[in-house]
Amino acid sequence: MRTIIRTSRQAPLEVRGEVVHAVTWHVRPTTWSPPTDVYETETEYVVRLEVAGMREEDFEVVLENNVLFIAGVRQDLPGRRAYHQMEIRFGKFVNSIDLPGAVDPDVAAAQYSQGFLTVHLPRAKPQNVSRE
Repeated sequence: MRTIIRTSRQAPLEVRGEVVHAVTWHVRPTTWSPPTDVYETETEYVVRLEVAGMREEDFEVVLENNVLFIAGVRQDLPGRRAYHQMEIRFGKFVNSIDLPGAVDPDVAAAQYSQGFLTVHLPRAKPQNVSRE
């Protein structure tokens, strides 16, 4: 399975501005936010999104200045219908997660399986600082 983590070449403020614009409910009512867990283990931070009905290529995962941006689009079913109950969201989504510590982007990995996108972000090794 290919890794879908990449670092952004875009300036962080531009990315944050796009995220804020994308998640403004009043401006873009079709934008939604999937349930997200963020936790840590002894060696890594893990971000897990519940996003059933998608494919790996439907996601964009960007790490920029210790902020993880995850965006995607879940397509609606084709055809007209009259809903009696509607709880499953579709359309564009964007999540931004401030990571609690430094990570090593070179070994970060993401995978999509059984309706969950899971991003593994190994903690960065402390840098040895020599004192002179």
